[in-house]
Amino acid sequence: MQLTSTSFNHEGEIPAKYTCEGADVSPPLVWSDLPAGTKSLALIVDDPDAPDPKAPKMTYVHWVLYNIAADSSGLAEAVTSSDLPKGTREGLNDWKRAGYGGPCPPIGRHRYYFKLYALSALLPDLGSPTKKQLEEALEPHLLGKTELMGTYEKQQKS
Repeated sequence: MQLTSTSFNHEGEIPAKYTCEGADVSPPLVWSDLPAGTKSLALIVDDPDAPDPKAPKMTYVHWVLYNIAADSSGLAEAVTSSDLPKGTREGLNDWKRAGYGGPCPPIGRHRYYFKLYALSALLPDLGSPTKKQLEEALEPHLLGKTELMGTYEKQQKS
């Protein structure tokens, strides 16, 4: 499995456009080489460095998607709920809302993990699951996982 973006390289800097200092829209994502038998995909974007990379206390969740069609090849830049592949369901991020919320680290350079999961089934309607609820639901159906990691540090000091 591979997950890439045309906007940043693995371990590279996420452009400000995709953060709270820019348009705060989702970056374009492309995936390939899914395992045989993949019936759906899930995507979780999180930051394990919150609030301070020198003393992380929590993993902050930025995006939760599931039941992404297995025949899709990615997500367009600035994708909205209505633009998601048919059947895709959204969970809650740590702003307690659906949708993408871009990097907005209070201090230091943070790592942002875009984690793509290949599943052997469509998941039941989970409502608006948290990251933890989605991870529990997908575990028995997991065929493969890949990650794209980008970093970001605010340019403007609050």
